[in-house]
Amino acid sequence: MADYDLAIIGGGLNGVSIARDAVGRGLRVILLEQGDLGAGASSASPRLIHGDLAGLERRHFLRVRSQLAERDVWLRIAPHLVRPMRFAIPAHAEERPEWQLRSWLLLYDRLASGSGLPASATVDVTHHPLGNALKRPFGIAFEYSDCVVDDSRLVVLTAVDAAARGAVIRTGARCTRAERGREWRLVSIDRGFRQVITARAIANATGAWSSSVAETVLRVTPPKVAAVQMGQIVVRRLFDGDNIYVFQNSDGRLIFASPYERDFTLIGTATHAFRGDPAVVAMAAGDVAYLCDAANRYFRERIETVDVVRTLSGANMVQIPPLRRDGAVTLDHGRDKAPLLTVFGGDVTTARRRAEQAVTKLTLFYPMSPRWTATAALPGGDFAWSDFDSEVEEARERWRFLGAEQARRLVAAYGTRVSEILGAAKERSDLGPAFGPELTGAEVRYLMNKEWARFPDDILWRRSKLGLTMEVRDREALAAFMATSGRE
Repeated sequence: MADYDLAIIGGGLNGVSIARDAVGRGLRVILLEQGDLGAGASSASPRLIHGDLAGLERRHFLRVRSQLAERDVWLRIAPHLVRPMRFAIPAHAEERPEWQLRSWLLLYDRLASGSGLPASATVDVTHHPLGNALKRPFGIAFEYSDCVVDDSRLVVLTAVDAAARGAVIRTGARCTRAERGREWRLVSIDRGFRQVITARAIANATGAWSSSVAETVLRVTPPKVAAVQMGQIVVRRLFDGDNIYVFQNSDGRLIFASPYERDFTLIGTATHAFRGDPAVVAMAAGDVAYLCDAANRYFRERIETVDVVRTLSGANMVQIPPLRRDGAVTLDHGRDKAPLLTVFGGDVTTARRRAEQAVTKLTLFYPMSPRWTATAALPGGDFAWSDFDSEVEEARERWRFLGAEQARRLVAAYGTRVSEILGAAKERSDLGPAFGPELTGAEVRYLMNKEWARFPDDILWRRSKLGLTMEVRDREALAAFMATSGRE
């Protein structure tokens, strides 16, 4: 008998979503990730949970409707990670006409009917705070509702839920070889130790590594794919308010500028074909300049490439032909050939549904319980999205040493699980050493023991974004703490 029903290679959003879905349907699951969870393209997304407004221009009406339905699912099951926002498209005289934008948004509202989010509206930005950051003479903007998400936290909490339901999650575990017969026999190097496991099926969810893993590890014909690089830039905050600007660039693309970690603005996305090692994806100077130029068409405050404090970049695969924006799910099996799932591409919005479709393909081989992930909250998400501010206030009432921004960050990251970090603390000193104004020893221990954090970067850039503001001395203290006393 095989050790597991399903072995998953790859710990990005696709991989952990498959693990969560499969273990919840009764399968024995192991996931192998060679680095950290969500360390590739999953932590370099535009951070949007949306219906893809631009899809209306391409007449992808069913796809937009389907994505809007998934947006509502995420709001229900991850209200701490997924936040509704108002998006504003300034009308530009040189771009799409106002009637076209207005028509798009009316249709968008219809396709999203019943979501509970505010409908679209036309705004006179000459007499509205939306216009404060914009150049003149922008007079009209169109507002609509969509959502943003903390992509890295979404990956980690999906894995946390999978583990709580019985899945085995191994980070720092690289699968080096897999032999296929009636079962799969996998060899991995798990934190320096060789391990051999058997599984009735494998899921290749390695993202930009899909082809190379298929050829060198699984030794099967690789899928027909093309690599695409996407990138965003982070600059100092360019505007007040919690809205997101959607800019029509001169090449017809939509560029988003959104608040990012309180003091910053995230601008993206630049995309183009990618060739090279997916482990070393760097944003080209031309892409940085492209996003700066796009923002400078609209914002009063000009930004230059030297103003960029960080870039976010990753590579992913798309299937050819045709190019599929929703990602791809394929199943290969045969006589004396154990099943092989290959899942790659797609955006954050459709990840849950893509995993559901992938696991459903295995019903040919296993009895399993029905689909379930659309109604089960992620860890910490057992409250209504409209009650987010109430959760923050409750946290401040219980732990009175928390400032408003500190409480908001913790609830946005952990939801109702904040109590597992703060416990019975009466004052900040009860939480152990401090690494900067926000990170404490108690939170670091929790992340190491419950969320697979091994190195400072795992905490500073994925499980939080505190690396943007943390001083060098605090980073050094954090590294020493993690190396000596962080893990129980």
